Order: sequence, then C-alpha cells, then structure tokens
Amino acid sequence: MMSKHCFESLDRTLRDFMNNLEDKPFGGKVIVFGGDFRQVLLVINGAGREEIVFAALNSSYIWEHCKVFELTKKMKLLANISEHEKRDIEDFSKWILDVGDGKISQCNEGISLIDIREEFFINGDNDLVESIIEAVYGNTFMEEKDRKFFQGRVILCPTNEDVNSINEHMMSMLDGKLNFNQTLLYFRLNYLILNSVLLKLCFHYICR
Repeated sequence: MMSKHCFESLDRTLRDFMNNLEDKPFGGKVIVFGGDFRQVLLVINGAGREEIVFAALNSSYIWEHCKVFELTKKMKLLANISEHEKRDIEDFSKWILDVGDGKISQCNEGISLIDIREEFFINGDNDLVESIIEAVYGNTFMEEKDRKFFQGRVILCPTNEDVNSINEHMMSMLDGKLNFNQTLLYFRLNYLILNSVLLKLCFHYICR
C-alpha cells in the first residue's frame, strides 16, 4: 500500500498543470485507484499504530472525493472445478472476510485473538521447516520434472530470513553439492556480464 502523501503530491501536481480554476481534485482528471485495505498496511520505520493508519489513503482529504466500487463476484468460482471445491472456496472466502471485518472475535484495545481452523494447521513430528516443505511439495519433489508441479505450489514467508532458511533447506535436499550463496553470486555475475555487453552495443551504436 502506498502512502497518502504520494496521491496528495499527484493531486497538487495535476492541479498545477491543469491550472484548475474550479479547484477540482487531480485537476479535474479521473483517477482510478485499485487496492484492498485488508492487505498489509504501510511499513513506516519506528511508527506506531496511529501514524501507520493515518498515512493510509482513506485518511487523506482526497478520500471524501472518491467513489468506492466493490468486487462482488468471486472469479475462482467460475472456473471449471467441482461443487465440493466451490463450497470450500466460498467457505474460506467468507471466513477471510469475517476476519477482516472483525466478526470472528471481540477486539480488546486493538488486539484480537483469532481461532485458526484445524484444517489450516500443519501437524508434523519433524522439524518445522521440513513439515512445511512436506505439506506443500511432498517428499519426492527432488525427482519432479514437470514445471506445472512447482507452478501450482508456493510457500509464503513473513520475512526474507524465513525465505532464505526454507530455500537453503530445499536446496540441500537436491542431489549434488550446491551452495545457495554461490548460486546467487553466479546469477549476479551473469547479470553484470549481460549488462556490460548491452552497454558496449549501445555505445558502439551511438558512436556510429
């Protein structure tokens, strides 16, 4: 989510460009915003709850000029899936919306305790990282050759530290010796070589 100051700067700039005598928002231009306030809020270093909320678009003077349209049709339900899958998606969507609307539990001074459904838990006796990998990719992903197998699976992590931890663990399960940091270094080196070649080509073309 972007700070309200970005939109307010655009508003002032367009008013200046358009020499708007009627003082309309964005100089009278129609601006379309897209987003979801249930997503992660702004990350402001050292800021508290009030500062973060106050930096959102709906805390700006612009918000009173906005007309809100809501998406009501769940596009996933239009796909060619079974009735059982449709019911699961519908049920999960309602649960997520209820969490966002604060209907799941009573709020106590800005803090809510939410009971997570049992079906969303990963139960395993192994290491936590191994349990997550096994639940998403199984035990034989090392032998998998079909790219669609990996395209349909993903592990979301809250921090880059968790991303690196899971990536390194999965890389260590592959055949052969492979260092994750060395792999990154190779990618960067290839990127630099590619850039230098493009730079030489562009320089040669300009000199001609």
